[in-house]
Amino acid sequence: MKKLPISKAVFREIIEENCCYVDKTKYVRMIEDYPSKYLFISRPRRFGKSLFLDTLRATYAGEEELFKGLYLENNWDWSEKYPIISIDWGNGTVTTKEELEKKMHWNLLKVANLYDIKLEEEFATDKFEELIMKLEKKHGKVVILIDEYDKPIVDNLCKPVADIMRETLGGFYSILKGADKYLKLVFLTGVSKFAKTSIFSKLNNLKDLTYKTDYSDLFGYTQSELEDVFNEYLDDVDLEKVKEWYDGYKFLGSEMYNPFDILLFLDDKEYSFYWFETGTPTLLANELKKEKKKIPDFNNITVSETDLQSFDIHDMKFEVLLLQTGYLTIEKEYYKGVKKRYKLKLPNLEVRTALTEFLSMNLFYPDAKKNSTIFSDQLYDIFHDKEPEKLEPLFKSFFDGIPHQWYKKNDIAKYEGYYNCLFYTAFSAIGFETIPESSTLEGDADLTVLADNAIYVFEFKMIKSPNSAMQQIKERGYYKKYLNHGQDIFLIGIEFDHEKKNISDFEMEKIKEN
Repeated sequence: MKKLPISKAVFREIIEENCCYVDKTKYVRMIEDYPSKYLFISRPRRFGKSLFLDTLRATYAGEEELFKGLYLENNWDWSEKYPIISIDWGNGTVTTKEELEKKMHWNLLKVANLYDIKLEEEFATDKFEELIMKLEKKHGKVVILIDEYDKPIVDNLCKPVADIMRETLGGFYSILKGADKYLKLVFLTGVSKFAKTSIFSKLNNLKDLTYKTDYSDLFGYTQSELEDVFNEYLDDVDLEKVKEWYDGYKFLGSEMYNPFDILLFLDDKEYSFYWFETGTPTLLANELKKEKKKIPDFNNITVSETDLQSFDIHDMKFEVLLLQTGYLTIEKEYYKGVKKRYKLKLPNLEVRTALTEFLSMNLFYPDAKKNSTIFSDQLYDIFHDKEPEKLEPLFKSFFDGIPHQWYKKNDIAKYEGYYNCLFYTAFSAIGFETIPESSTLEGDADLTVLADNAIYVFEFKMIKSPNSAMQQIKERGYYKKYLNHGQDIFLIGIEFDHEKKNISDFEMEKIKEN
């Protein structure tokens, strides 16, 4: 039985230790054949970027013995070997310009020592150019592989030093354009394509493969790859449940599984938040707090092609930040007139549950971890026990606990959408399917919760609205589409007082199917 390659990003180790390996080597051939030798692709963290770059390294280093039985074995000229500069920003965190420059020097000296080259230049940028020229003179054209090119920026987003990281990295990368005649291939990976980073503004022939359909399945596992490569581990596994939890990432191709999730799940067969828990998305909560942004309606987010191409540390569109960091994914691509649009979605149950809980916990609880856990447990019990009348005191207490600073310099509490958003976040965080704006013949119900044993239809109103919330549910028959589902249906109308910033009226009615 082959081993699971948990925490392994070295191609040689995976092959020599007889680990399961999803053959992505056809993409190496495609990269070699691509018209440009300057290539970039972004994917969220823990998606196999480091392993693929090491596969590229092994290929161009001519390590033919590792590719037995793989696509590339008979689709590559193994007589050619190239010197390689591998730079990996993925390990550790740098928080100052001095630390970044020290790491630059270390990366370059590591490669120079490997090829027995002495570097004499003082500054990192000059040293980078010197290394390229000396390698080419000694061994031929150079392959440059840069993993997580943007990590020093991402690690410092929302901090003043982010500008310094961007400019320092930009200067470091900018020498690549002038070194063209010495280079065989330049391949970079990262999480985001930051605008105004010199490599993208000056190296204008850098081709972005991120949303090119031919490369959409390069990172992650497809359903067939999961079932074929890991079949020995799937005997007692509910594949539909695994799909619900961990599938759903889409980059304009197949739906993909996150490899990190799958490997850890197959190792212990427990459904858990493996990927989400490896990196707390604090910057997401910070962005929401800083601008007093509301949590977006995750079922109704659209961004433009321009949004994806103009990502800047001083002008971050929150939805694009969620997409590039892996908390949202692309549901579909379409055109509105001549302009391209992307409809986004939450990829799966893991992200939907963990992200909404995280955002609500960080935004709305004075004692975040303690109060969020208590609130979520109480909310789950209410739905499990089919006692929705208990929602009123629970949410009244919830709203009383929101810090008054949240309402400073904004009038967000005047709007129904604010309360709708909070309810959506709370319900999604406990794992139930929560549908905003559920469409019916007569209109859209504000929120519908499909719990395990009952259906809950919500309508929200601000106080002094012409019609009551409950009246609107009944008159428009928002619940009728669920009458033949064989479950109890609860109609819940809630009205809010923006001055008191709390619930002013709560009506509940149960409909039993005949």
